[in-house]
Amino acid sequence: MQAQREDNQRMMGKLLMLAILMFAFGFALVPFYEKICEITGINILTSKEKLDYAEAKRFAENTQVDTSRKISVEFDANSHGPWVFKPRNNVVDAHPGELITVIYDIKNLEARDISGQAIPSYAPKQSAAHFKKLECFCFEEQILKGGETREFPVVFVIDPKLPDGIRNITLSYTFFEVGLPMAQAPLPATLVR
Repeated sequence: MQAQREDNQRMMGKLLMLAILMFAFGFALVPFYEKICEITGINILTSKEKLDYAEAKRFAENTQVDTSRKISVEFDANSHGPWVFKPRNNVVDAHPGELITVIYDIKNLEARDISGQAIPSYAPKQSAAHFKKLECFCFEEQILKGGETREFPVVFVIDPKLPDGIRNITLSYTFFEVGLPMAQAPLPATLVR
């Protein structure tokens, strides 16, 4: 009887330790995931770009335009939702250090209000660190009223420290609907009367 009790206490201790380790692992996953995304460059969220706004503004005010180089910047728009989303200009030639503004048009095709969020991506990947945005609709969620058409500027400057081998940059936005209500699964036929 005493041996059984000791075995139960040991088992309880092991299970308690396992539960504590699992709980700690759950908390550690968030910073671990963010670090993996930062290192690999995947799932770069716009909040990080928004935090760099003050740095980009100071940079644009204090940089010299390098007229000896010309970078071709291509703009791409992908959407997942009931809207038309596209840049007015597909390509802009820019000198590093030059302040550039590009306009994107978004039209809500539905009668209802829709919230959307744009996530940027860059090609080549190493150009992202040299692409400084001062203003961008991607910094926060956008709400479009039913049938509304709006224009959104993207104001940016390319860092003159961009490697010489990069002559083309593609800025691609994916605009998707956020805050969708969860679809309810249909009830089994045995419950429907």
